[in-house]
Amino acid sequence: MLTKLFFALYQLPQGTQNPDDNLPVDFNDPFDVIVFVILPIILIVGYILWKRKRNNRKD
Repeated sequence: MLTKLFFALYQLPQGTQNPDDNLPVDFNDPFDVIVFVILPIILIVGYILWKRKRNNRKD
């Protein structure tokens, strides 16, 4: 009975997006390349440079 309650609570409501409905990222689309590749690289490099600059001020 507990397993039936578990499955009843964790069902997705009808009309909502299922995680299995997602499509893979299409790297032929320039928007996807910018959002998923270039922007994260810029953010990581910017964070590293910001941390170095901040640490150099303390010295």
